[in-house]
Formats: sequence, structure tokens, C-alpha cells
Amino acid sequence: MNISEGIAWGVEADVGRIVLKRPERANALGVASGRALVQAIDEVLEQRPRAILLTGEGKVFCAGGAIDEFVAAGESLPELVNEMLNGLHPALLRLSNNPAPLVVAVNGAVGGAGVGLALCGDFVLAAESMKLRTGYAAIGLSPDAGASYFLARRVGPVRAQQLLMLSDAIDSRRCLAWGAVDELHPDAELAGAAEALATRLAQGASGSFAAIKTLCAGAPGRPFAEHLALEHKLLRERAGSADAREGVAAFMAKRAPRFTGA
Repeated sequence: MNISEGIAWGVEADVGRIVLKRPERANALGVASGRALVQAIDEVLEQRPRAILLTGEGKVFCAGGAIDEFVAAGESLPELVNEMLNGLHPALLRLSNNPAPLVVAVNGAVGGAGVGLALCGDFVLAAESMKLRTGYAAIGLSPDAGASYFLARRVGPVRAQQLLMLSDAIDSRRCLAWGAVDELHPDAELAGAAEALATRLAQGASGSFAAIKTLCAGAPGRPFAEHLALEHKLLRERAGSADAREGVAAFMAKRAPRFTGA
């Protein structure tokens, strides 16, 4: 894997992997590590993996922004925020909108911008030791990195607002009950479960997954008539694909399909 500023990345066997590898700094993001994360996202996406896995190393998934850099910036903190987010936000949008399924394995505590990274996945698996604390309002700031968007999408806007205002630590069981995460695993089993899911998705019908993401992402604000028209369009496209022919043939032959992503 490539590695720079505590971020590792690469693509193998159709699975793109991005790993936050600065556990001694709680995987916090500063200017340099933020740039490396942008590079990692772009280089992984360029290789068109069929699934993507994002995770961290250590007991903390991502503590958010590097507070020491905030302190050092002093009165120039607004300029530092601009420098960090001008590249990071567009990269996170590209990652979230990519047609490949995104699996996030939340290996521990998460806070600040790490909330956005943790919850941006199509599948969010978490360690039992995981806890979530938004933290922004506690230091007089407001959310970034999609934290407010993904938290509201998963737990509802009112509960998200409350979590963001109060900055209380929420344990993994409540995160699961509220829908912030999709599965909990014993800490020692999380990596294996996430790898298995990413591999399964990488062997699936990639075009079907892309169509499903398109349909579901816009469904809440799309009129029913438009949604039906989009379903019609996408299904017609998928019906002419090699994976559709393989899937139907496998169903009739009572065997597992061998999808190629075509």
C-alpha cells in the first residue's frame, strides 16, 4: 500500500482500501494528513474498485481535526479551516458519490470530523468499544466533513441536532439502536467482518449497486413519478448488461452467479 502522512491506501482484488494510520495522534486530521487523505481518495477512485473499505488503526478511528494545529493557528484559524476543507470536502463528496459500495469499519472512538468519515459509508460496522462524541459545540465550532449531514441522515435531524449541541459521548449500543451504525462486532473480529463484507460486495453486480445508490440517495426529495421514471430507465440499462444475463442464467441453473461488474 502507499502511505503518506499517516494515511495508507491501495487497491487489491477489486477492493480499494484507505487506512488512517496515525494512532499515536488518535488519527486526527491536520493540514498534511488531510492532503494525504484527499490523495488517497482520488488515487483509489481512479482505479475504479468494485468496493471500498475505510478504517483506522489503534483505539481511535478518528478524533477529528488536529487541535494542536488549531491552537498554533491562533487568529488565523479561519484561514487554516479554509486550507483544510477546500480540498477535503470535495474529496469526501467524490468518495460518497462514487458508485462502488463503501464500507467503513469504525475501530474505536470517533469525534469531530471523524463522525463524517465514520458515517459516510453505505455500510458502517463498528467495534463494541466504539463511542461517538461530536465535540464541535464544546469548543465553540460547528460541524464539517459531512458530520451533520450523515448524522442527520442516519439518526434523524432532531436527534442529530441534539447530539451536535450537547457533545455527549454516545456508546456503541446506543449508536446501533439509533441507526448511526449498522453492526457491532467484538473489537478483535471487526477487521475480519469488514474485509469479508467488502470482498462480498466486490464480487457482486457492481452496476446494480450503482443503480441502487442512485435511486436511494435521491429518493427522499424526488417526486414519485420521477422516481418511477428513473427506476424504468436504470432497469432498462441493467437488463442489457452482461451481469444481468449472467444473473438470470445462474438463477435458472441453480448456481452462484459469477459477476464481472459489466
